Amino acid sequence: MQSPTVLINGAGIAGPALAFWLSRKGYRVIVCEIAPGIRPGGQTVDLRGSGSDVVERMGLLDQMKARALEQNGAAWVRSDGSRRAEMPVTAFGGNGLVSKLEILRGDLAAVLYDATRRDVDYRFGSTVTALDQSEESVTVTLGDGDRLPVDLVVGADGPHSAVRRIAFGPEERFVRPIGGYNAWFSAPDTAGLDGWFLLYQAPGGLNASMRPSHDPSIAKAGLAFQSEPLTYDRHDPDAQRQILVERFAGAGWHCDALLAAAAEADDFYFDAFAQVHMPTWASGRVALVGDAGYCASPLSGMGTSLALVGAYVLAGELGPADPLSSDRLAAALARYDEVMRPFVDRCQDLPSGIDRYAPMRESDIAITAAVMKWMQRWPFRPIAEKAWFQNSGSMALPDYR
Repeated sequence: MQSPTVLINGAGIAGPALAFWLSRKGYRVIVCEIAPGIRPGGQTVDLRGSGSDVVERMGLLDQMKARALEQNGAAWVRSDGSRRAEMPVTAFGGNGLVSKLEILRGDLAAVLYDATRRDVDYRFGSTVTALDQSEESVTVTLGDGDRLPVDLVVGADGPHSAVRRIAFGPEERFVRPIGGYNAWFSAPDTAGLDGWFLLYQAPGGLNASMRPSHDPSIAKAGLAFQSEPLTYDRHDPDAQRQILVERFAGAGWHCDALLAAAAEADDFYFDAFAQVHMPTWASGRVALVGDAGYCASPLSGMGTSLALVGAYVLAGELGPADPLSSDRLAAALARYDEVMRPFVDRCQDLPSGIDRYAPMRESDIAITAAVMKWMQRWPFRPIAEKAWFQNSGSMALPDYR
């Protein structure tokens, strides 16, 4: 009997992670990715809580550690570079703003790809453009016109998911802006990071940051700001760079140097801070995983964990590669929702929104730094640890063995 076929759209983190588990359960797995290959580089992501537990169950934790970045912690700086507050990597048992295991997104994706490429059919330069469902299967049309009959389609294609748009409806129904925009890119280390993640906040809701990479001369930089929704072309990076110039020119610290670096960076990325909220992550023989279904925004720090845990739970609930009847599939996808929903709700809970990350007033900037400093001290430390650095990143993982 032929194994069921699952087509996954997206080869970021959630897609290859899901492919890992499904291929080991005997499914035939196809992964489509619009990029010409696994995207290298990228910003730093952390492996903490349940996300780290999933990687350990994969048997890949040592490989992740081998590629990890050495970082000393996070520091909030003034325009002249002096520090308002510090949070070392050892704070809160290694689960502070900078966790004990940090890795570049591209390195994490590369490890997952290497662990799956022999068993999974990767199709780069390809993406889903249409879906035609029946009771027994779903026919997928790809950008090159190829049509594939499969048993299940999974959108793992990020907050602007094509699969979600096709199967569930337009993006504006599910994507909720949370009051700002951010840009990520590589830049020369003009600040002398020495292993520290530096954050500069300026009045008007501005946040400029630099953090280490594998190359000590290169920083992973960010420029973020509070704003009402803006109208801009998502496919016009020069227009996006101009938005940053209008906000950050002359803002102090290394902002002008960062704007110059953004103008030339080949890894420049700009997007809104937003979350994806959906009443269900399944529609017939189509499901969503990771940012496509429940993006919590970079402000949560939980995107990687949600992708890894979501892939683990979805594969676990689908179970062995037996025929995917409509009833069996519906029951599995309902259990996936039941198991993941409480964890997603916790990760998407941002009581301060963007205000703490990019305060509007100088007084709020000073208060934010004071909070970061004092939460590490007695008697506030255990309260802060329980509220922000302990429970939110963890859930009891089901055992699907």
